[in-house]
Amino acid sequence: MVPHAFHAYVDLMLSADELERYARHIVLPEVGGPGQVALSRARVLVIGAGGLGSPALLYLAAAGLGTLGVIDDDVVTLSNLQRQVIHATPDLGVAKVESAAAAIRRLNPHVAVEAHRARLAAQNALKLIGSYDFIVDGSDNFTTRYLVSDACYFAKKPLVTAALSPFDGTLTTIRAHERGANGKPNPTYRCLFPEPPPPGTVPACAEAGILGALAGVIGSMAALEVIREIVDFGEGLVGRLLMLDARAMRFETLSYAWDPKNPLSGEHPTIKDLSGHS
Repeated sequence: MVPHAFHAYVDLMLSADELERYARHIVLPEVGGPGQVALSRARVLVIGAGGLGSPALLYLAAAGLGTLGVIDDDVVTLSNLQRQVIHATPDLGVAKVESAAAAIRRLNPHVAVEAHRARLAAQNALKLIGSYDFIVDGSDNFTTRYLVSDACYFAKKPLVTAALSPFDGTLTTIRAHERGANGKPNPTYRCLFPEPPPPGTVPACAEAGILGALAGVIGSMAALEVIREIVDFGEGLVGRLLMLDARAMRFETLSYAWDPKNPLSGEHPTIKDLSGHS
């Protein structure tokens, strides 16, 4: 049962049902009623409804995000189900965005879902990303990661980007369109990874494999970082790359900074739009 004091938040656009649903958030001083309202007003786009996007979408939905967008052009296959937990066996052959949308609606009917069955490309990235407040990149390839990060810079949108290898995961937050407390620009994805690895040097998931639960951990942490950014508490991952080694069960954090030579936001930028992305 929700304490009577919580009902004061009804005036902040939370219904009685939402007060009960989000009670464990509302009792947290760092979140409270205002934080929950901020979540309910936010629009978040998750790129990819796969291993990373699945747990991110589920936990963002459970947290009460106002609108969740998901973009993916694939369908559910049997080999997905080892790690893509938003989908189930009856969803085989169904578009991932439709399967994900149905799961979100079952979990939390207060969340509006926008399903985009498409592949993110230079032609649609700015318009799509520009219509959301926050972006989560759960894609599985460097081509998309660079496109997403560049598009977020031009659209002036914050980005949480995650990546997986068989036993390792990484997570960071990019606010390259803003400046840090030191007055310098925040780092871009290109400050962290100046260039993608040569083609063929990083095997695909189907070839190298992936530890399913690892995707759940990193995807859930991506959701946590989005929630933390929206509610605005604690120290985020801007300028910090969080790394998880699942073999040793060890977390490490690498600090990185704005590179004045980076081609996107450096002193002499050469990337002026998304035309360089195929």
